[in-house]
Amino acid sequence: MTTTALKRKLLFLSLILGFVITAATIKGSDKSSESPDYSAKIQELYRLHGRALDTNALFLPAIRCKGCHGHDPMEIANVTLGGVDINLFDDWETSMMGLAGVDPLWRAKVRHEALVNPGHADELQTLCTSCHSPMGHFNAIYRGASHYTLEDLSSDSLGLSGVGCLGCHSIGTDGLGSRFTGDIPFDTSKVAFGPFINPMTGPMQLYINFTPTYSPHVSEGRFCSPCHTLISGTVDLEGNPTGQTFVEQATYHEWLNSVYPSQEKTCQTCHMPQIEDPIKIAVGYTALPGRTPFNIHSFAGANQFMVDLIKRNKTALGVTASDANFDSTLAAITYVLKHQTIDVELSDPEFFSDSVSFDVLLTNKAGHKFPSGYPARRAIVEFVLVSEQGDTIFKSGVVGNNGEIINYGGQGEPHHDIIRSENQAQVYEMLMNDVNGNLTTVLERAATYRKDNRLPPKGFTTTHASYDTMSIVGDALVDEDFNRAGATQGTGKDIVHYRVSLNGYSGNFSAFARVHYQAVPPAYLDEMRQFDAPEIGLFLNMYDASNKRPMLIAGDSLVQLISPLGISSVSNNFKVFPNPVRVGQAFYLNMNSDPDQVRMFSLDGKIVPVEVHKTSSGSVRITHSASAGVYLIEVRKNGKRTINRILISSN
Repeated sequence: MTTTALKRKLLFLSLILGFVITAATIKGSDKSSESPDYSAKIQELYRLHGRALDTNALFLPAIRCKGCHGHDPMEIANVTLGGVDINLFDDWETSMMGLAGVDPLWRAKVRHEALVNPGHADELQTLCTSCHSPMGHFNAIYRGASHYTLEDLSSDSLGLSGVGCLGCHSIGTDGLGSRFTGDIPFDTSKVAFGPFINPMTGPMQLYINFTPTYSPHVSEGRFCSPCHTLISGTVDLEGNPTGQTFVEQATYHEWLNSVYPSQEKTCQTCHMPQIEDPIKIAVGYTALPGRTPFNIHSFAGANQFMVDLIKRNKTALGVTASDANFDSTLAAITYVLKHQTIDVELSDPEFFSDSVSFDVLLTNKAGHKFPSGYPARRAIVEFVLVSEQGDTIFKSGVVGNNGEIINYGGQGEPHHDIIRSENQAQVYEMLMNDVNGNLTTVLERAATYRKDNRLPPKGFTTTHASYDTMSIVGDALVDEDFNRAGATQGTGKDIVHYRVSLNGYSGNFSAFARVHYQAVPPAYLDEMRQFDAPEIGLFLNMYDASNKRPMLIAGDSLVQLISPLGISSVSNNFKVFPNPVRVGQAFYLNMNSDPDQVRMFSLDGKIVPVEVHKTSSGSVRITHSASAGVYLIEVRKNGKRTINRILISSN
């Protein structure tokens, strides 16, 4: 049979099957008719396939959803109008949601915490698995287990599904938005909530004994709250509870304290972007209407490092997803990091007697703090001045091949408003202290914050009702540029001022400002390295063989700036007036004596033609054809040069 004939036959069969299922659905929705009994059909289906159906299970492994919500070889379902495959299973499988149960850093960290506090290791693991392996965890607890540990997870297909399909679509509404730390309000009546009105119920009832049910809560921000605000109990260095709690993560509350809820922009808006194409969401059921808008299930966040690490070690981790699916996920994460997280703007230079000053303006574009989530994550601002010969004049925040900041003494860097030394770097992060006030990465020992200068989202204020779950801590709180414009909070911005001594250098130079994102800094693993366990050894071997350099996500530069150094004075030798001037308007130089040469430069070092006219009053008249912008005026006299600045305005 030819390929074309085969496709036609399959299409014909799918049309027939779609008609039958549609008829069954119509009959099942008629309250006057007896609902069909699918149980015998389900048992027969799994007998034929050699798989027993566990009717007591509250969930099913995600692989069971692949047949309908995976790739359609006929390219009818789960594709855009342009033929792009956007099937739910493949996009989910290589996301951190799909990989949550096999995440080697998470497993190593859970084992690390359990070894630090062995007296309640089982309770600790049970808490941690509630979010990373919710289906395995809650299925076991509901069926009478007292704990669900890493050992239980390792042989459980439900747990290994990570945050599988039903791990989200079975979440109910009971207390949603006020239940956190893995307290997930699952609906145990075997429903699968979705965003589409009047779902076709027959196929899912027939094959997996779950009923698709419309509910708007799956599209709301509170849907993510049970796992994206995490509050842990603090223990002392002997593992004894102190009675205090510590907010380890509060991404949901950070979103609440922003402008985005009022704009109806939810977690799903960014992490599950919508397309308007009508999508048939189940393979083989051509009678299904196209659903729109459709949420892409890539769940792209910021953890590019871990997705790439798992891809490179997928065999050792038992992951069977294709490299192509991993690459698609990595591309989605890269897009989010480079386009939806942060903007960087480098100011014009301000010259002083033997130094230059730059401002770096950073704007948070995310719907929560940046970085957010797991406390290892950090963003590093790199600022570099380079001479016209290519030599580095100044550098701050440069990261070496080992993944650590050069001239950096380890964790504990304070927040900076002004940076004057190469030993200083602006690092946006959250750091934790134990009960003795010492820096720790052991989450259960976290008692107080040493620092939290992560860049807040737009609209974030210290007066919000839940601010105590996401406080600004350290020098950022008194930084007048941090999330503030005067007395007004909520800008979502920060300005870092760089004041650089050039030590007599008088040539041209270039300036670069960049932001790098790092999910797992090397120093964060120092405490973990003191312990020996299979999970820890496996992850550290993978980490040590990985590329630990952070990802460049944003930047701005000014190339071939003209330095006014090595001059007797910057502004006293002559004044520019009027300043500013309008486009086309001449300006004057107030000089003590006639100049030997006058030149005008744009900030990128290009010469702007001017005409110089000496006047009877002793000043020098300059005519030009420059457009609006900031320019440098260079005056040479007796072998010395002096530079001043002029602003040309468009009005």
